[in-house]
Amino acid sequence: MAGTNPEAVIETRGLRRVFKSRRRQVDAVAGVDLNVSRGEIFGFLGPNGAGKTTTLRMLATLLPPSGGTARVAGCELATQQDRIRERIGYVGQAGGSDREITGRTELVFQGRLYGMSTQAAHRRAAELIEMLELEGAADRKTGTYSGGQKRRLDIGMGLVHSPELLFLDEPTTGLDPQSRARVWDEVRRMHERGTTVFLTTHYLDEADALCDRIAIIDYGKIVAEGSPEELKRAIAGDVVNFTIAGDQQRALDLVKDQDFVREARLENGSVHLYVDRGEVAMPAILRLLDAARLQLMTVELHRPSLDDVFLRQTGRSLREAAA
Repeated sequence: MAGTNPEAVIETRGLRRVFKSRRRQVDAVAGVDLNVSRGEIFGFLGPNGAGKTTTLRMLATLLPPSGGTARVAGCELATQQDRIRERIGYVGQAGGSDREITGRTELVFQGRLYGMSTQAAHRRAAELIEMLELEGAADRKTGTYSGGQKRRLDIGMGLVHSPELLFLDEPTTGLDPQSRARVWDEVRRMHERGTTVFLTTHYLDEADALCDRIAIIDYGKIVAEGSPEELKRAIAGDVVNFTIAGDQQRALDLVKDQDFVREARLENGSVHLYVDRGEVAMPAILRLLDAARLQLMTVELHRPSLDDVFLRQTGRSLREAAA
């Protein structure tokens, strides 16, 4: 691939995946350009069906691209798939453990698949069991595991061969808050050990808390990329949301042309404003509504979030799209 970046562990140009049926053609991934640097946690953020998993499966050699080029872990995706598989770990949404087999046996078997001796595989399994805090469950069948234990085992199976790059597809979907926090802690520990992590998610807080950089994908295309802070800083000022009793359009028409309002729209049944300074805008908004005899029902002021970034780029809320 011409002009490659030696620091990039993932580099794609125009990566595409088309699914065809009798009636139509769907561009699931429509020309994605990515650069993921060695040692970072890179988040792929977007609603369900946006193209996240399809992109990840192409990069992990599980799905052939329809077009474009890519290098993964220093190897050409088109011609060096076996070498890529030796260098990466992959944890899919469904996981890969057998309900009738113990967690320790699964880890040993995975090590043997990667060419370890029986002794080395047992030693590596013991290391991972301790690291992932699975000592109490390691010798039970995985069908008895909680969701959090099963997910940590899945991550362990992806780490058996000490890959330089780990793919995590929606790593905390369906987990309770405590289990999510445990998985987050493990992702951070992998990062500290130098593993590059590429994770897909539709959770805003997950991307914000974990990722050094993120790319937001919608309808198969990248709509924004950068660190969470960079993306939020690109939206200047503050965000005000409020509702009134009655027709929200009346309130929008009242405030949208004020000097302190940068942008205004109706969003999920409320008036959504980007303003220069929230502490100045709030009293002015209240005075306008009072003078027009519009009854304020709810109001909130906050700094821009990743959902605001998604809203600015796509015209819809990521929370709404993910739901």
